[in-house]
Formats: sequence, C-alpha cells, structure tokens
Amino acid sequence: MFKAINKYKLLLLLIVTIAAFLRFYQLGANPPSLTWDEAAWGYNAYSIGIDGKDEFGRFLPHDYLESFGDFKPPMYAYLDVIPVKLLGLNEFATRVPSALFGILTVFLTYFLVKRIFWNSKDKERYAILTSFILAISPWHIMLSRAAFEANVATFFLVLGVWGFLAATQDKKWYLVISAVSFALSMYTFNTARIVAPLLVIILIFAFRKSLLQIRKEALVAIVVGFIVFLPTFGFLFSSQASLRFKEVNIFSDAGVVKTANQEIANDGNDFWSKIIHNRRVLYSIAYVKHYFDNLSPNFFFIRGDGNPKFSIQSVGQMYIWDIPFFIAGILFLLKRKEGNWWLVPLWLLVSIIPAATARETPHALRIETGLPTFQIFVAYGFVVLLSNLKRFRKVILTFLITLLLANFVYFYHGYLAHYATQFSGEWQYGYKDSINYVKSVEKNYDYVQVTGQLGRPYIYYLFYTKTDPDYFRKTAVIHRDPFGFVTIERFGKYIFPVDYSYSLSKTKKVLYINTPYKLPENVKILKTFYLLNGDPVLVAYTI
Repeated sequence: MFKAINKYKLLLLLIVTIAAFLRFYQLGANPPSLTWDEAAWGYNAYSIGIDGKDEFGRFLPHDYLESFGDFKPPMYAYLDVIPVKLLGLNEFATRVPSALFGILTVFLTYFLVKRIFWNSKDKERYAILTSFILAISPWHIMLSRAAFEANVATFFLVLGVWGFLAATQDKKWYLVISAVSFALSMYTFNTARIVAPLLVIILIFAFRKSLLQIRKEALVAIVVGFIVFLPTFGFLFSSQASLRFKEVNIFSDAGVVKTANQEIANDGNDFWSKIIHNRRVLYSIAYVKHYFDNLSPNFFFIRGDGNPKFSIQSVGQMYIWDIPFFIAGILFLLKRKEGNWWLVPLWLLVSIIPAATARETPHALRIETGLPTFQIFVAYGFVVLLSNLKRFRKVILTFLITLLLANFVYFYHGYLAHYATQFSGEWQYGYKDSINYVKSVEKNYDYVQVTGQLGRPYIYYLFYTKTDPDYFRKTAVIHRDPFGFVTIERFGKYIFPVDYSYSLSKTKKVLYINTPYKLPENVKILKTFYLLNGDPVLVAYTI
C-alpha cells in the first residue's frame, strides 16, 4: 500500500511538471499578442498596484471593473497585481494567474476524483489518469495560456466541490474552504455566478443528511461564505451586471419576435397560431438548440471552437483518441454507479446552462466551468475497458498510449510551429510593434491619431506605454453611452476617434496610425507593420 501511494504521488508530480511546462513555455510569446481584455487585466492590475485604484479611479473595486463597459468581475486583476509588480507590465506577467491556476486545477483534480469515487478500488487510477488527460488537454492548455478569467473560476469551482466532498466524508471543516471557494468563483467569471449556486444547491440536496451531522461546521461555512459573497451581492441585481448578458444573449434577438408576429399574421391571428408561434416557444426552441450546440461532436473532437482563441482549428477541444473512452465512460458510469458518480454528469449538464443563452455556440470559454468532468468520463472509460481485457493487455495499452501521444504531438506541434503565424490577426497583433514605433518618434509630433479598426486601441497604449494611471485619469476624454459602454476618445497626445475623418488643426503635427486600406491621397507612409504571416496590418503616416 505504501509503495502504491508513493507511486501515484510520483506520477502526480510528473503530471504537474508536464502541465507546468505546457502552460508556461513561451507564455509571453504564444499566443502572439494580447487581446484587449488581457491588456485591460494587466493594466488594471498595474493601476491597482500603484494607487489601489482601477483605471477609472475606483478605489479597491470589489464588485466590478468597468473596463470597456462590460463590468468584469474583478478577481483576475487582483491576482495579477503581484506578477505585474514582480515581472513588470508585460504579456507574460499578465497571463501568469491563468497559467498558474490551470496547473493547480490539474493538481487538485487528482484529489477531487478520489473524493468522487471514494469507495472504488480503482479510484487512484481514475484520479491519476484524469489529471494526466487534463494536463495535456488542448482545451485546458489553450485556456490556461491567455488571461482568461474563466480558467481561474474553474479552479475555484473544483476546489469548492472537492472541499464539500471532503467535508461530508472525513474533513468536516473543509466545508468552510468549499463555501469560500464557491463565493470567490463568482468574483471571477460571469458564468460561475450561475454555475456555482446550482452546484451548491445540488450538493446540499444530495448530502443533506450528512450536513445535518455537521451542523456547527455547516453554519460556520454558510456565515463565512455569505460574508465573502456579500460585497458583490447588490451588484448582481444592478443594470450594469446585466449589461453583458443583454449584449450576447439570444433573448435580446428582436428577429425572433418579428418572426413570431409574422407567422401569427400569416395564420390570420388565430388563437392557436398565437400558441404555436408564441415568441416564448421560439425562444425555448432556440435555447435547446444552443444548449445542444455545446455538445457537438465536431466541437469536441474534430475542429473545436470556431474562435481561434480557443482552438487551433485542426484539433477539437478534446482528442479524437478520447471518443471511444468518453462514450464508454458515460455508459460504464451509469451502469456501475461508483461513489458519487451522479455528480459528474450533473456537473457537466449544469455547466452548459448559462452558455446556452449566448448567441455564439458552441463556446469553449463559457462552458469551461464543466472541466474536468469531460476528462473524468474519458479516464473512467479507459480504466474500465482496460481492466476488462484478459489477453494482450500490455500490447493494447502500448498501442493506445502511442495513439494518444500521436494526437498530442500533432496538436502541440500545430500550436508551437503554426498557430501564432496563422492566427496572429485574431489576437490584435500589430499594436505592440506600432506603439513601440510611436514611442520612438512621438516627441516629433503634437498628436498621435490611432484607428480603432483593430479594437480598443486606448488600452494597448496604456499598457505598452505604461502610462501613469493618475495621468490617464486627468487627461482622458471619456464617453459613456446610455447602455453603459465606455469609449475613450483621447488621453495625453493620443487620440482614438470613433470616426477616422476626425480632423485636427492643420497647424499641428500629427502622426497617424491606421490600417493600410483606403488611406487618404498623398500620404507619406513612414512605416508599415505586419502580421506574423506577412500581411500588413497597420501603417504609420503623415499628411
């Protein structure tokens, strides 16, 4: 028994080391640039680290970061304060929390799975294999290598479930850890604000008898969890909190209402038509469709998310190798019913509930809260199938491991060798090079006017010029529309016009940064900036 325990601990150490390499190697260079959300996380961490205020001057914001008007949960910025302080305001430091918490999730998953299958003789095998599959998962690797707050929220959800299970089994005070973890997840990612409460409700109902036996610990956990959650409670019911949801959800699609009204009119406004073509029915049908989009085999195993930020496009969110074991895992789990088996499918299904309201489906980021349940199914199916083999077990095992490694090498080679070049345009590549150029020549100009065609240019200028937050607040011209969205027209000598026909005095010397298409006549191009595939993306010129 002692040797077996040591063996699995050594394997776990090896797996965590692999996970760390896959998440930290070239972290600052691949993905090839920062998204505007990543730049916002980094700069807000930088700002909070200087004077305790976010970019717009709110002191120690606990409920949201206004950012572009999407009112982000603030946890990621606070986690990024120390990396930015120690390593500087750069791509690597900005992404450290996501990579680090991705590694911790791989580590914690081992202990979570052991708690789920607590009464199984194969629990160690299920646990170690799940951690390994998560460590090399294309899905989890890619979401750990950019500053995606969803990746941090996943860790807190895993910690919350593990702590709850541990408390109901033999570590009753771990219930406090569980309560705090679930609360913290809701400070981290919007989707977790739905998934976390649903998981808590399921766990409380399933373990109600066990909780009655640890009343004192349960009461303390409730109080502590509520105290941690209380500062953001009011914000969740504010108009700002619903802004992002209104922007992306299917229920804001006016086309559904128009279709319903038209079909009712076509039927002569009959009462039965008003029932069949009721917009609520159409919205329900749309929701079900979007829900099952997130369970698409093409999404899981073939191409992955259509957004290149979450997939290299030639490999699914999982490997083709996973298919037979994923299916077998579902079937065997339902048949064998080991331990708290029911938690795995319920967790998976619950994680898709908020994502299905979005217009863009499937969406790897919004259902990441379902990890590591997908990997648990694969590991469970693999272990059970192999344990049932009586002949040629070693030969088959060697063959299967070789296939898995081939899948992994194909993905990882594509990611390291081709991904950055192929998709640099998807990551707003070009801002950094152009800003470095601007910094070298801006003393020669009165103003620098920058196009918004690549999206949110002001945050990149704050990030790469390391602008003092107080200077930004004093010089910024900020517009907030009735819907809550924020536009920065200018700060200092940098101008970010919504309409590029924005004109400045002809007596002023102006450096223009624009896309290389449809430029004014007779401009003097000073420098062109290129994507990694050689396509021009921005130009600097004067008129």
